[in-house]
Amino acid sequence: MRKRHLALSVAAAVAVTTTGVTVVALPASAAAGCRVAYSVASQWPGGFGANVTITNLGDPVSAWTLTWSYAAGQQVTQAWNATVTQSGSQVTARNAGYNGSIATNGTASFGFNGSWTGSNPVPASFNLNGTACTGSVSTTSPTPSRTPSSSPPPSGTGVPSDAVWVASGQWDTWTNGGFTVRNNIWGSGAGPQTIWARTGTNWGVVAQHPRTSGVKAYPHTSKILNRTLSSLGSLRSSFNVTVASDGDYATAYDIWANNYAYEVMIWCNQNGAVGPIAESYDANGAVPNARNVSVGGHTWNVYRGSNGSNAVFSFVRTSKTNAGTIDVLAVLNWLRTQNWWGDVNVGDVQFGFELTGTAGRANFTTNSYSLDYS
Repeated sequence: MRKRHLALSVAAAVAVTTTGVTVVALPASAAAGCRVAYSVASQWPGGFGANVTITNLGDPVSAWTLTWSYAAGQQVTQAWNATVTQSGSQVTARNAGYNGSIATNGTASFGFNGSWTGSNPVPASFNLNGTACTGSVSTTSPTPSRTPSSSPPPSGTGVPSDAVWVASGQWDTWTNGGFTVRNNIWGSGAGPQTIWARTGTNWGVVAQHPRTSGVKAYPHTSKILNRTLSSLGSLRSSFNVTVASDGDYATAYDIWANNYAYEVMIWCNQNGAVGPIAESYDANGAVPNARNVSVGGHTWNVYRGSNGSNAVFSFVRTSKTNAGTIDVLAVLNWLRTQNWWGDVNVGDVQFGFELTGTAGRANFTTNSYSLDYS
């Protein structure tokens, strides 16, 4: 899954200045506190499943990051309802797109599978958005802080001078006009990647990833629908992109349904050593389950498979295009007519660039993008 950003647990007034500094004026006081329930739901030789429930005792939060450390070398292998990453013993869990808000005394839960050897002790402590989860509430009186600017770097970096947001962090995000733009560097062996945006629908990345196997990143823009398929009267999207002339990549929609149990990828163009997940492969690569399917205003080869965590349906356009309009609802309803899924809940609709490798430093730009539904 491609599922990040550091969130303030209190409201803040932000003023962007021409001096390259963002001044954040915090309120006079803020209450923070939390409690975490961690339980090992099942355990077997070499593996275990765990459930985590966060109770927010302080001011409401709009996004959360929970951190803890393992003392016995445990490793997280798979997660649901959160994006979980691990560096050494340090584990970081970030909210999914649909469960970032926690009211005062509200809860958020997620689960994961992991591996262990020797012993599997419960973590000694947890931190929520930087606050220790001790079961009590503390009140702080913060002073105005100065944070690094979102102003673009010097010319020659591939970032346009009129970009209003620029970031290079692995999970950096920015929300504008109902869309959330994510840098989302998630694959192993990734190189540097900088994301920039003018708006939530006009953005790009400058990336330099080695041309080794495995997807390195999926920078994208996202909108949460949370609508059942049958309740949608329309769902259409238009895009216009500029991509690198060389490299291993695809311009693709990534649509998630039923709490990330289903993933629908719509490939508009692709280049180099990339291909969809499929049930079978031959000497030419993935074998389609259906060929030359005309739906949504385009013709596709359609594949179904699994990445081990969720079912994956891939619509790969039979000819490449960098611009077009897709009747996304027709595509999703086609899956229902094939009995590949039912009246699912359409959750997170993402559009971006799935990058496996680049030919040196490469630029990928979403010149325009729209997502309209009723």
